[in-house]
Amino acid sequence: MRHVFASMAAAGVLSACANGQAGNLFAVERPPVFRAEAGAIADSGFFGDATMNNTLVMNGERDYAIALARRFAEEVPSTVNFPFNSANLEPEARAILALQAEWMRQFPELRFSVYGHTDLVGSDSYNRALGRRRAEAVVRYLGTQGVHRSRLDALVSFGETEPLILTPTRERANRRTVTEVSGWVTGHPTVLNGKYAEVIFREYITSAEPGRQIETVQGGDFGTAQ
Repeated sequence: MRHVFASMAAAGVLSACANGQAGNLFAVERPPVFRAEAGAIADSGFFGDATMNNTLVMNGERDYAIALARRFAEEVPSTVNFPFNSANLEPEARAILALQAEWMRQFPELRFSVYGHTDLVGSDSYNRALGRRRAEAVVRYLGTQGVHRSRLDALVSFGETEPLILTPTRERANRRTVTEVSGWVTGHPTVLNGKYAEVIFREYITSAEPGRQIETVQGGDFGTAQ
């Protein structure tokens, strides 16, 4: 009999919704929802990987700088392009460098290298100098975006020796700089033994923060918002 009354009550709620009846609006906060283990944000996302990664780093078996270098290349554009025979930064290049600088500011423990490249037009000596000017232009602009010059390694220009597209004519894709993670800042207070940094702890804490769900209830209608 109890099941019969429960069914009748549920039917009554559905009927009220169908007839457009609405009650007072109120919100109910659900308990915290944990979707992943702490630290999963810094790894592949598979359960257990964060703990394994932490253990490997602490044992000296994995250099976390390598993982961060991969993340930098995946999360922000690492390449900017230049006009022919120029080291001037175009609006698109400035926008990309702003993204690079934003990422760099999140990881003050890291150093970066900027490599300048050219297309195959012109002499090798001229192109090496041009590649260096392009790299220097990038470093200066990153400095205006809050990245200290001491975090940028000595500039290296590859000139025309590493074209993306092998052609003797003008090629925009070859006229570029590439920014890469080069390692840890020497003596930075958050770097332990040159490998494990506060950045790991910072991300573990962030990834452990629970999400909360709010239920909005009105006349039997339930909506869930996060």
